[in-house]
Amino acid sequence: MRHIALEGRCFVLGCNQYVTKDMVPPDLEMAHELENQPDTMSAGGSVIISPMGKILAGPLYGQEGILYADLDLAEIVRAKLDFDVVGHYARPDVFQLAVNRVPQKTVAFTKPVPGIK
Repeated sequence: MRHIALEGRCFVLGCNQYVTKDMVPPDLEMAHELENQPDTMSAGGSVIISPMGKILAGPLYGQEGILYADLDLAEIVRAKLDFDVVGHYARPDVFQLAVNRVPQKTVAFTKPVPGIK
């Protein structure tokens, strides 16, 4: 999550589930399949990270909970001073995005490969 925040120079809210076997209803049709699973099936790990990779809240493991953090949106601007994620792509003289609006087939078959049927 820190890598994503640094790479995108954005705030990252990582919401990860915390699940234990006793949270699964016993009358669930496939509950018996969990017998050999550990008591904690998903440990959580929710976190809030700043655009410069600083952990603002969490990570929260082994319990349910809500994370809070005050987000200073000016931090995004400051973070982009040393690495502007999209700014260097904003060069219409070099890069262009072309969108083909004609409906396309999802599968296109090409000529056969010799020796493969």
